[in-house]
This record gives sequence, C-alpha cells and structure tokens, in this order.
Amino acid sequence: MPKMKKKFAIVLFILGFLASCAPMSRYEAIDSPALRQTVENARTREDHEALTRHFETLAGEMRSRAEEQRKLLEHYEEKSYLYGRQAQDQQSHTWALLLKYEKAARASQMYATSHRNIASQLERDTYRTRSQTADLTDKASSKNN
Repeated sequence: MPKMKKKFAIVLFILGFLASCAPMSRYEAIDSPALRQTVENARTREDHEALTRHFETLAGEMRSRAEEQRKLLEHYEEKSYLYGRQAQDQQSHTWALLLKYEKAARASQMYATSHRNIASQLERDTYRTRSQTADLTDKASSKNN
C-alpha cells in the first residue's frame, strides 16, 4: 500500500508541475521550464503515462484551434469584400496562426508517442525483472528441497 501512495504522490507532483504552466497559453507551455523539468524528472511508467496524457490532450486542443483558424481563413477568403483593406492582413494572420497550431499539434503528438514508448519499455523491463526474480526464487527453493 505505501508503494501505491508513493506513486500517487508522484503523479500528483507531475500534475502540479503541469498545472503551474496554466497562466501561459497552452502552446507556450510546451517549452516551459517547469514542463522541461517535469519531463527530465520522469522516471517511472506512471510518470511517462501522465506525460503522455498531457501531450495528447494538448495535441487535441491544438488541432481544434487549427481547425477554428482554418474555418476563419475560409471565411476571410470567401468574404474578403467585407473587410476591405484589412482582408489580406486578416488572412495572413490567420494563416500564420493555423500553421503555428498545426506545428504545435504535431510536436505534442510526437512527445506523447515518445513518452508512451518509454512507458511501455519500462513496463516490459519491470515484467522481465519480476519474472527473472521469480525464476531465481523457484530455483533457490528447488535446490533447498
């Protein structure tokens, strides 16, 4: 039971670090010092699974924002006559935001995949270590009998 409490405390600690990024925009939070520190301190499978969930959520939000910008860009292109001289500026600005959000979504998804792979590797290593320990215990007990 104490092991479970320790894991829970670690996950809460990671989520606390991630929440500390809240005042800035979600896009800027990808490169925040607090998140970098959290990633560097991630050691367990649970740590990497929490980071995977965070980056997948962030990727989804960035894809959603990119889609909003895509719809807005279509609107500006179809109804440019409503915006006069500022139509091209609006289109350029929207296009830049669209690219920014798409890039952030790809980066977040890449980070999520990376942390998912690390978590699965840690799980395999843990399973392998447990099975080797069990084999050694079985051999030791059979020698004693």
